[in-house]
Amino acid sequence: MSSQVSTSAGSEAAQAPRRGLNARQADTVERLMVAGLDELRAVGHEALTVRTVAQRAGVSPATAYTYLASKNHLFAELFWRHLADTPTPAVRPGAPAVERVQAAVRALTERITTEPELAAAVTPALLGTDPDVERLRLKIGAEFLARFEAALTDPAEPATPADPAVLDVLVMSFSGALLQVGMGLITYAEMADRLESAVAVIIRGNA
Repeated sequence: MSSQVSTSAGSEAAQAPRRGLNARQADTVERLMVAGLDELRAVGHEALTVRTVAQRAGVSPATAYTYLASKNHLFAELFWRHLADTPTPAVRPGAPAVERVQAAVRALTERITTEPELAAAVTPALLGTDPDVERLRLKIGAEFLARFEAALTDPAEPATPADPAVLDVLVMSFSGALLQVGMGLITYAEMADRLESAVAVIIRGNA
């Protein structure tokens, strides 16, 4: 965002995990999130501005900038929320690790594609350097990690941890595939198919 409204401490939304929001502030944040997604669906990520989101939410631009450092911050927050709501895929009892991870990959990919404008917005947004985007980039990476870790963990041996090296490769593969989609090199359908093949190679190599 512009230097007039940025602060070294970051936005209120970024500080929320440490301080907490009161009911009125939390309601304002939720209104901005709903308005942000509606505005994104209506005009796309290039035309959207924090001011137009504020107008749609019925708050002043100054209030919006209290919680949103930039539109990239908005996109990253919306994406993380959307991602965190991805349902856990059902897999058949006794399914091997490769099948469980492939199901997780496809579930994440299908979840992302349910909001095409958000999917288009998030790749360039996550390349931003402001602290709010960096914080959410880490949360998104942690969400990928948690999904793959859960898929790798054998239900019959839940106390046995997943191999950290395999988790790293899976997260990097998924993140790299998202970047390729964002660059227009592959489609989301191709991403899911290619990642299923990649998962088979990764896990077979670890066997």
